[in-house]
Amino acid sequence: MRILSLHNRYQIRGGEDECHEAEVRLLQEMGHLVDVYEQDNQRVAELGHLKMAVKTVWSQEAHQTVKQQLKQHSYDVIHIHNFLPLISPSVYHAAKAEGVRVVQTLHNYRLLCPNGLFFRDGEVCEDCLGKSVPLPGILHSCYRNSFAATGVVSAMLSVHHTLQTWSDMVDTYIALTEFARQKFIAGGLPANKIVVKPNFVYPDPGIGEGDGNFALYVGRLSVEKGLDTLLSAWEHLDSKIPLKIVGDGPLASQVQQAAQRLPQVEWLGRKPMAEVHELLGKAMCLVFPSKWYETFGRVAIEAFAKGTPVIAANIGAIAELVESSRVGLHFRPGDPFDLASKVDWLVSHPTELAQMRREARSEYEAKYTATKNYQQLLDIYSSSESGEVARPGFAGVGSRE
Repeated sequence: MRILSLHNRYQIRGGEDECHEAEVRLLQEMGHLVDVYEQDNQRVAELGHLKMAVKTVWSQEAHQTVKQQLKQHSYDVIHIHNFLPLISPSVYHAAKAEGVRVVQTLHNYRLLCPNGLFFRDGEVCEDCLGKSVPLPGILHSCYRNSFAATGVVSAMLSVHHTLQTWSDMVDTYIALTEFARQKFIAGGLPANKIVVKPNFVYPDPGIGEGDGNFALYVGRLSVEKGLDTLLSAWEHLDSKIPLKIVGDGPLASQVQQAAQRLPQVEWLGRKPMAEVHELLGKAMCLVFPSKWYETFGRVAIEAFAKGTPVIAANIGAIAELVESSRVGLHFRPGDPFDLASKVDWLVSHPTELAQMRREARSEYEAKYTATKNYQQLLDIYSSSESGEVARPGFAGVGSRE
């Protein structure tokens, strides 16, 4: 099978970049011919505002390049990951013109919400859900806190809603969880075109010992990730278990101040993936305090791979991934006292913790290995190639098979 994989890299490397690379590497190692068309957001600075606005709505450069690539080679499928802002949805039309089937992974909520998060002013916001013109997002400058930038992204969404790009130009959408799938259906995407296939961890990092006697947070240091809840919880713990924080972002200075103020909190900054996996393997638990819905939660399944339980906010996709009392615990989102109580409970129940560690590793082996994911992806490609109607949720995380 020959696949053309498209991805617009982020300025700061994140989970979407890692997922794209892992998928391409897996397909290539399984003997498929995978060509990659990428743009990098490092280019954004060299382009003027007008050029960026035009490219965001319709990149003629990407359209022509991809169309020429499709003409020169016989592709079975084109798989699009992130297209914003340099690739644009113009590539869907290039694929349709050349008769190549299109698969789109929905890594965020961008098709439904200008900032892709359903999050504004510290709270979940669905004001733009289902709207062909996301006017509330424009009025609140939701994308990069910029009225102009939000206007451009909203124009892209509205233009392609009018062109029926989202409904007609994509053969199969991949949602990462059933929760995300239901949001996209509520937002107007065709239900029969959306299947569920989770992300995966590849290569298998191997189970850890869990002997580090600390809790761990890994991720972007930003408001929607619930850093205020996390730091406040560590002021109210009875157990005083250390907390290590890995990551960077706009709240870095607040995290640094908290680490100076609270002796049990340590900020490690950004770390290479190998070091992150080592920390995950040693940690008593991973804490996932997000206030927004998430579409998945890649670090949670990395924790499962290491046999590490996850204490997660009971909201959105992450609540779906973490089965409470089996592979971790839930707490009320935004409630530092409830989070603190769950951490203290885990510290004081070593027998249950040991069982959760075994179940976490089993969860990884059942759902999130490369072998499982590869077969799911092939099923999706085959369904798209043959023109069959995708079976919603057939590759979903809801089944242990």
